[in-house]
Parts: sequence; structure tokens; C-alpha cells
Amino acid sequence: MVAPAIIPLTQQDLPALFVYLDDHLGDNGRNGTPLFQPMPRAASFFPVEKRAGFVLGLGTALDAPGWRRGWLAIDADGAICGHIDLRARPERTAAHRCLLGMGVHRDYRGQGLGARLLDTALAWADAQGLAWVDLEVLSNNLPARRLYARSGFIQTGEIPDLFRIDGEQHGYVFMSHSL
Repeated sequence: MVAPAIIPLTQQDLPALFVYLDDHLGDNGRNGTPLFQPMPRAASFFPVEKRAGFVLGLGTALDAPGWRRGWLAIDADGAICGHIDLRARPERTAAHRCLLGMGVHRDYRGQGLGARLLDTALAWADAQGLAWVDLEVLSNNLPARRLYARSGFIQTGEIPDLFRIDGEQHGYVFMSHSL
């Protein structure tokens, strides 16, 4: 199998990304996959209001609030098999930091693609002069937490029982990577 190519996300890629994200979120807490988004399993789809964050953020300059940049992992057939994005923190006084979000398609998990996506995003953030990359991950998502730790993220905090999803208690772990 040829390793997927990692390419920058463009406005033209957004329709395909949104289809991919809807499919990806279908795995949220199902079929042995940990809950990875704080949303009920039956309502795990990419919300319309979050799409605007990508549309607007990709066109926003890095020195302005609301910027977002992303990368897609594309397989030999041109299908999206992973994604990662960095976005501005909402606080203007935290412009030296950004937030990370990512996911890997079920057929590509455990093959090193997540680490490659992280390497790409971290290298880009460093080249832009950012000092920190932050993320939030559900406490029970141990595969993701291990991946982030292997990539140099450290746990900076945790809020237990932050979410009540499908009758279950879920905490949030905060992790950061110094560049």
C-alpha cells in the first residue's frame, strides 16, 4: 500500500472534507472506537455552523482572529483518509498559540498516518513562529492521548465529568506542545 500523500487544505477541498467528516463522525463511540467528539452517538455529524469556521478561517490572514489552516491525507484513489487543522485561539492575547483538531479514517488507523499529520501541522506552526499548539481530547480516548504524547504533547489539565453523553460521564484532557 502506498502511503497517503499529505496536502494543504484549500477552499476547493471543503465539500469533500465535509462529506468525509460526516462519515468520520459516524464512528464516534461506535464499533469499538472511543467517543472522540463530545456529542451523542446518534447526532454525530459535522454541524452546519462548524462548516463556516473552515470556510471563513481558510481565507483569514494568520495575524487576524479566526484563521484556520489544514491538511488532508489523500490515498492513491484520491479519497480523504485523514485530516488535521490548526486554528486561532479565540483570545486575542493568545495569538502565539493555536488549537489543533484531527482525525484518521477507520481504514487507516494504527498505521502511522496520525503521527505524519501531526508532524506536518507542528512543522508548519513552528515555521509560522507560533510558540504552542494546544488540544482538547476526551479523557476516554486513550489511543489519541497516546498518539499526542508520543508526538511531544504534555497533559496540562483535565476537567472530569465535563460532559454527559448518552448517559455516560466524560472528562476533557487538555494537552499542549511547545514549539
